[in-house]
Amino acid sequence: MKKVHWGILSTANIGRQKVIPAMQAGEFCEVVAIASRNKEQATTAATQLKIPVVYDSYEALLSDPEIDAVYIPLPNHLHVPWSIKALQAGKHVLCEKPIALSVAEAEKLMAAARQYPQLKIMEAFMYRFHPQWQLAKQMVDQGKIGTLRTIHSFFSYFNADPANIRNQKDIGGGGIMDIGCYNISLSRFIFGKEPSAISAIAAYDPVMQTDRIASGMMDFETGTSTFTCSTQLIPYQRVNIFGTDGRIEIDIPFNAPPDRPTKLWLHTKGETEETVFDTINQYTLQGDAFSKAILNNEPVPTPLEDGVNNMKVIEAFFESAKSQQFVRL
Repeated sequence: MKKVHWGILSTANIGRQKVIPAMQAGEFCEVVAIASRNKEQATTAATQLKIPVVYDSYEALLSDPEIDAVYIPLPNHLHVPWSIKALQAGKHVLCEKPIALSVAEAEKLMAAARQYPQLKIMEAFMYRFHPQWQLAKQMVDQGKIGTLRTIHSFFSYFNADPANIRNQKDIGGGGIMDIGCYNISLSRFIFGKEPSAISAIAAYDPVMQTDRIASGMMDFETGTSTFTCSTQLIPYQRVNIFGTDGRIEIDIPFNAPPDRPTKLWLHTKGETEETVFDTINQYTLQGDAFSKAILNNEPVPTPLEDGVNNMKVIEAFFESAKSQQFVRL
């Protein structure tokens, strides 16, 4: 069976601990190389993950003709520059979220991608590939909860380490960029359209200056979505999707565990229907879906335009939080 040959740019924790092992278990993925500016780190990661080729620079990996596609788990401020360099090197690109630091930067990537129509590029929102989200979307579209009216979501963890990249403002740290992007993305996904306006409030860490608690409300004209995300609260996540006739509740919506089943509940008048999903790894599903798009020369499941549109809402969030006013998109 033909597989896509993957190279990994960086030895970031999310890659080593979650994405790479999941992709190695995929049907259409073969991880053949990893690169780091620190060769010792790259060698250690390659040994642990049984990756055959090690590079001590990202440029060297991109010049390898045996590599078809790259996965980019670099810090946020490096997403666009290295995605563009990968495209220029003739590689397909799966890049971690958020796709960029600003709308202007995201549109720069979009313009670059249009120059290489034969190459695939996608923002790595892995949650959308999990069957629980596919079912939730199907239920909403089929009217299982009546008319969709509002979505409530919450996502938090605690990390107050100033050295952690998630807490470094100048490279795209903070709650909204790291996890609030999920709350925004899922709302757009379930409503199936873009919000017309957003109202936001954010509380910032006095030392690191990153948003540590952020809440927003999006107006979708036919309904709303409200959310809170935080980098300095007890870890928790939940999503509730409300309609005129029912409610969908997702137990572990974002970091769905790869080693145990997950659950979704459909609550209607007087009844609750529970769906238990088989143990599955959403990173494996993502890697295989992207690889199949390459092998079959088909559109990727989530087009780059979606990443640009998500960035537009993120940017409007910060504008609203600063002005303390509704911002129209």
